[in-house]
Amino acid sequence: MKTYEQLLDRAYKEVKVVEKSSGRFEIPKVIGEVSGNNTFITNIYQIASYLRRPVEHLVRFLQKELAVFGKLANNRLELKTKLNSSRVNEKIEKYAKEFVICQVCGKPDTEMTSEKGIKYKHCLACGAKSPIKYHL
Repeated sequence: MKTYEQLLDRAYKEVKVVEKSSGRFEIPKVIGEVSGNNTFITNIYQIASYLRRPVEHLVRFLQKELAVFGKLANNRLELKTKLNSSRVNEKIEKYAKEFVICQVCGKPDTEMTSEKGIKYKHCLACGAKSPIKYHL
C-alpha cells in the first residue's frame, strides 16, 4: 500500500503544468519575403512553437485556407504564389481561434486530443473540452 505522499508525488509528476502569465496572447507576425512567384515564410517554426502545435498541422491549414501548394524546406515555408503578409497573418489568427484558444475561458493553454475519431481541444486551464469542427 502506497502512502499519501507517494501518491501525491506521482500525481504531481503526471499533471501537466499550465504557465501563469499575465501577458496578452499575441501570435508572432509573419516574417517573409516574395521571390518571383514564391512566398517564403521564415519564422513558421517560431509561430508553430508559440501556438504549441506541430508545424506540419499549421502548414496543412495554411495550404487549405490559402488554396496554394507549399512545402517546408530550409527551416521556412515555401508557398507557390505571391501573398501579402497580412493575409497570411489573418489565416494564422483563424488557426489559433479554431485549434488553440479555448472557447470557454479564452486562454491558449490547450491540447488537441482525439476520442472515437472526433478531435477535441482540451483546455488545461479550465478543463473544458470543445470539439474541433474544422477538418484537415
